[in-house]
Amino acid sequence: MPATVPGVMGIVNVTPDSFSDGGLFLDAEAAVAHGRALLAEGASVIDVGGESTRPGAEPVDADEELRRVLPVVEALSEHGRVSIDTRKPEVARAAVAAGATLVNDVSASLWSVAAECGVGWVAMHMRGEPRTMQQAPHYDDVVGEVCEFLEAQARRAVAAGVEEVWVDPGFGFGKTAAHNLALMAH
Repeated sequence: MPATVPGVMGIVNVTPDSFSDGGLFLDAEAAVAHGRALLAEGASVIDVGGESTRPGAEPVDADEELRRVLPVVEALSEHGRVSIDTRKPEVARAAVAAGATLVNDVSASLWSVAAECGVGWVAMHMRGEPRTMQQAPHYDDVVGEVCEFLEAQARRAVAAGVEEVWVDPGFGFGKTAAHNLALMAH
């Protein structure tokens, strides 16, 4: 079995429409099996999401998101570290109660929930929201603007008491290919 690789996050989308694996792991048993396989391959954390944030995605209500993710979070938390990928405070809280220790937040707004729950937090940069984020994204200085935003959110999280803060530049989330390449280069 390979050693855990620090910082490698395995993704388990429990959705019918995610851009990377939509529908493959909608069934909880399939999602848990996939998450366990990713852990066995060396992932240090498994990120479980129940709402697609692909370009053009429609929102999912909290009850449906909870139905999708909670059994998977609970089962996988027995085998390794689990992150909940959500924009909803109620989903984050319930997933933490089920065993998640990291809130992966594409809205970069849930630092207070992470602080309240005593877990880590991932702030991601996204211009707009999934349904509209790819409609003519514009930046005067994509690297500067993304860095400034993430630094401000990280400072808010630390001030609120979050001890573990990750930042994600949000490749493809309200960005063109040129924006993504500029972010990767810097």
